[in-house]
Amino acid sequence: MSAHDFLVELGTEELPPKALNSLGEAFLAGVEKGLKAAGLEYRGARYYAAPRRLAVLVEQLATQQPDRSVRLDGPPVQAAFDKDGNPTQAALGFAKKCGVELSQIDTSGPKLKFEQSIAGQPAVGLLPGIVEASLNELPIPKRMRWAARKEEFVRPTQWLVMLFGHQVVDCQILAQKAGRTSRGHRFHADLEVSIESPAHYAENLRGAFVVADFAERRALIAKRVEELARAENGSAIVPPALLDEVTALVEWPVPLVCSFEERFLEVPQEALIATMQDNQKYFCLVDAEGKLLPRFITVANVESKDPAQIVQGNEKVVRPRLTDAEFFFKQDKKQPLEQRNQRLAGVVFQAQLGSVFDKAERVSKLAAFIAEGIGGDASRAARAGILSKCDLATEMVGEFPEMQGIAGYYYAKHDGEADDVALALNEQYMPRGAGAELPSSLTGAAVAVADKLDTLVGIFGIGMLPTGSKDPYALRRAALGVLRILIEKRLDLDLVAAVEQAIALYGDKVKSEGLAGQVLDFVFDRLRARYEDEGVEVAVYQAVRALQPAAPLDFDQRVQAVQAFRQLPEAAALAAANKRVSNILAKAEGEPPAGVDAQLLEAGAEQALAQAVAAAADAVAPMAAARCYREALERLAALHEPVDAFFEAVLVNAEDARVRANRLALLSQLRGLFLGVADISLLG
Repeated sequence: MSAHDFLVELGTEELPPKALNSLGEAFLAGVEKGLKAAGLEYRGARYYAAPRRLAVLVEQLATQQPDRSVRLDGPPVQAAFDKDGNPTQAALGFAKKCGVELSQIDTSGPKLKFEQSIAGQPAVGLLPGIVEASLNELPIPKRMRWAARKEEFVRPTQWLVMLFGHQVVDCQILAQKAGRTSRGHRFHADLEVSIESPAHYAENLRGAFVVADFAERRALIAKRVEELARAENGSAIVPPALLDEVTALVEWPVPLVCSFEERFLEVPQEALIATMQDNQKYFCLVDAEGKLLPRFITVANVESKDPAQIVQGNEKVVRPRLTDAEFFFKQDKKQPLEQRNQRLAGVVFQAQLGSVFDKAERVSKLAAFIAEGIGGDASRAARAGILSKCDLATEMVGEFPEMQGIAGYYYAKHDGEADDVALALNEQYMPRGAGAELPSSLTGAAVAVADKLDTLVGIFGIGMLPTGSKDPYALRRAALGVLRILIEKRLDLDLVAAVEQAIALYGDKVKSEGLAGQVLDFVFDRLRARYEDEGVEVAVYQAVRALQPAAPLDFDQRVQAVQAFRQLPEAAALAAANKRVSNILAKAEGEPPAGVDAQLLEAGAEQALAQAVAAAADAVAPMAAARCYREALERLAALHEPVDAFFEAVLVNAEDARVRANRLALLSQLRGLFLGVADISLLG
């Protein structure tokens, strides 16, 4: 079957830069979906996306659908006709479904049957519908109309190219009649560009100062920015999202180095970087130590004969923004950070939970409690807690919200606070996202955990639990943050005690009954998803959760030990034995004796198990005390053979009540050894 390349390009006014790449990907996905649904084979496909165009190129697309046959089974003949031979509604409905008269339906078999051969249609007649459907399905939150037209799209359309081989596909989509004429760069080549064939698309546009391939432009910008930064003895900060946005703003990228006055470097560099990246879309330069250089790179959309003018223009634009940041920084330093709490006393944290200053006071006390539990300095944690929200009342954070915490660090340093106190003002918000950086200091960790627990307890305490996708106070993120800090930094905090302390600090502002259990269940439930992502089976999590360890670090150490135990050859049999023991003990009347009477043990398997359990208890006790859970389970795995032998040779429910109670005591000791780590009966 013959095949040709196919090209569709929709020209528009400038498309939204943050959505451009995803629009290109979705356009390609929609076209491929339509081609596959139509049964049209092709070798490959790719998309192009530039500020004023979306395009898809399909290589070696079949010129025609293959012939296909349709076979449909209908209702049984008995149900299709009544006793007089008249067709029933079932028969008529089947014929209608097949799109034919009833006379064309095969009634010779036990069921009605319809077979039809359908000749393949030419691809050229199917392509307009496929393209239009793909454009209609693009992820566009808000479509717009223009002029007096009824058509809607993300931006007004300007032209349409549709070529199948060398021929134009005759159609009209979104008010544009298809042709072979595209358009060049708005300034360098503001003229029509005839596309020779789909294969020449990128080449024809390059001659008109348009790099249509998004990935190519992105790579060009990244490479040139790196080269220019190196020439300035620095390196560029290139966030992927910013690189994508800049790529979507230009058709002919020309990166240029600009500069600003060195006096601005006295301002916290995070504020300078934020305003240059977010407002101006510049790439900032830093030296080998990560210190900001008085240089930045802008990406022009023209290749100017006098690039100095573009450089001067960008330097002129950025200066007022940097001056604002400088002014706010100087103004804020005139007042000690702690005095900002006076303003925060009038700022509501949550209507039922008090002001932001109330929260800072609670966090201060809770951070001191937590610091003592993790080996930190309680007084410095308390100091950091009371200062933790002060920078929210500064001019800097008012203008640059992303400076929250960072500004606090600089102002605390200026006020002469201890290094870890200043650091904690920024570290309280860590981790700021999945996999993000954790606090580096114990003071920072204490304040970060305290802040998150205070929010969790408060919001749960007034009944505002997260539901489904709604989590306005980011409680899931707070819980995950607490777990990451305590587990990954190996901080052995009794979370039960910390939550109870947080509840006590709220007093009568929250409903305390059952609150601790509710919050702790919510926090520890987050671990389940974390372990699933790491490939840990749910049964392993449940085996540890059954014991309700108070410290997340302890919980994690047990999980890792049980996960390793599962790989041992004895694990399955011991899990089954523990389940059997658990069931026996659950059904037994009363509690078994605390100890085992050696005189009541029968010779053979029963005595062997008793000796093995006693030896294991002596060996495992110091391991469990040192939280060497993996080693403890490996030692307990040696009980596999005596346990199996016991159950094969010994009847637990002996007629003699004393013997029966003694055997239950032995099994209780056996189970207790494993429960020192986890309830492995849940692994079966």
